[in-house]
Amino acid sequence: MLVAMYYGQNDIRIEDMPVPEIGPGELLIRTVASGICGSDVMHWYRAGKTPLVLGHEIAGEIAAVGADVDSYTIGDRISASHHVPCNTCHYCLNGHHTVCDTLRSTHFFPGGFSEYIRLPAINVDRGVYRLPDEMSFEEATFIEPLACVYRGQRMVHSGVGKSVLVLGSGISGILHVQLARAWNASPVIVTDINPNRLEAAERFGADAVIDAGENITESLKKINKGRLADIVILTTGAEEAIQQAIRSVERGGTVLFFASSEHDITVPLPVHDLFWRNERTLTSSYAANYKEHMAALKLIHQGKINVRDMVTHRLPLTDAAKGFQLVESARDSLKVIIEPNVKDSKKTG
Repeated sequence: MLVAMYYGQNDIRIEDMPVPEIGPGELLIRTVASGICGSDVMHWYRAGKTPLVLGHEIAGEIAAVGADVDSYTIGDRISASHHVPCNTCHYCLNGHHTVCDTLRSTHFFPGGFSEYIRLPAINVDRGVYRLPDEMSFEEATFIEPLACVYRGQRMVHSGVGKSVLVLGSGISGILHVQLARAWNASPVIVTDINPNRLEAAERFGADAVIDAGENITESLKKINKGRLADIVILTTGAEEAIQQAIRSVERGGTVLFFASSEHDITVPLPVHDLFWRNERTLTSSYAANYKEHMAALKLIHQGKINVRDMVTHRLPLTDAAKGFQLVESARDSLKVIIEPNVKDSKKTG
């Protein structure tokens, strides 16, 4: 089978490797669609781990079923979690499944940018999601990223009566916009430096957008009746964005660190002004658990989150390098989908 092997920035090679053999409790998936995540182009994060096959936003059909698997059959349409928790450790029992040591050590093989994927037994046991007949494989690639967004907004109690500021209007930012709107937060405001991304944010439901080059705090107050934002969501790890988030959160509000930042980024905190008497909260979220994946699947299936129109490019596996470049440049792309078992290149949007 063919895989897109990642060696580093601008070095993705199409290679041949054997179709994985499966054992008891395992599944073999024929990959139909696999989304390129922003984390796939965080090259500093991959340092020392290459070569490897990336891709965790996957959907496909079951091609083979291992012994002792009774719940699935060949041909079933599914999505699956790359990482799954143990469900029994201190962290899992206290609702923090995504910091579980097991979750951080599990993965499928070799990765979503391959024609076939082997799902280990633990993933089959607690990380497989059957797709409704009406849901396309392409839409199903959004289950994982939307589940992460769902977890983040659940943790900061997004919803009615809350104003939301989203810093960054890439895929994660726009999913945050749509979910905040679905939960009746208002107003929902977005910042970015890219005018195309700001236009997309408006198209997908943002009440207002702000060019990140402006004085965001002042613009925010004009939009939000003199107040800062109750919830500020960082979908970028840039140092200036972090500082802006801290300047933009209202008394009693919360800053959600949703995106990763590079290891050496630090920012000063005005402890007195930020916290004392003001009850502001800084928190983070990472990944998602099984229930959050199922909630995301339901939101997409019910049409409450429009993911279909977020796809701008569909590419065969042989064009994976081009897909990575599109995501990294963040110019005329929004969501790029790799179709490992499709041979001809095509583009929409």
